[in-house]
Amino acid sequence: MVFEHLALNVTDIKKRVDWFVAHLGLKVVVAKENPPFMTFLADSTDRVILELYQKENEPFSNFKERQPATFHMAFVSDDAKLDKERLIREGASLVEEVKREGVYLVMLRDPWGMPLQLCQRANKF
Repeated sequence: MVFEHLALNVTDIKKRVDWFVAHLGLKVVVAKENPPFMTFLADSTDRVILELYQKENEPFSNFKERQPATFHMAFVSDDAKLDKERLIREGASLVEEVKREGVYLVMLRDPWGMPLQLCQRANKF
C-alpha cells in the first residue's frame, strides 16, 4: 500500500488553507465550494498529503489542548531558523527548538494551534 493523505476536520477552513498555501508552500489540488469544503493540499513534490474539511456536525480537531508530541505535521526545511522567524511573523507561535548533531527541529503552532515541525537534517531520509 501507498500512503495517500491525512484528513482533518477543522474550523476556519478557508483561512487555514490560505495560510498553508501562502506560508507552507502547499498548493490546492481540489477544493469543494460547498460544505464540508473538502480541500486536498499537495506539497512541492505535487504529492497530495493533506485533506482539510469543515464538517459542522462532527468534532473539530482542537490541537490547542494537546501536546505537539501527540500530533504534528512535519516539513523539511533547508533553513529552519529563517523559516521559524518567517512563520512567527505570519502568526505562528514557537513551542520549542531542538538542536543536536546534524539535526535542527523547530516545533511551532500555526495561528489555530496546529503543531507544525520544521526539520532540518544533515542526512535526509
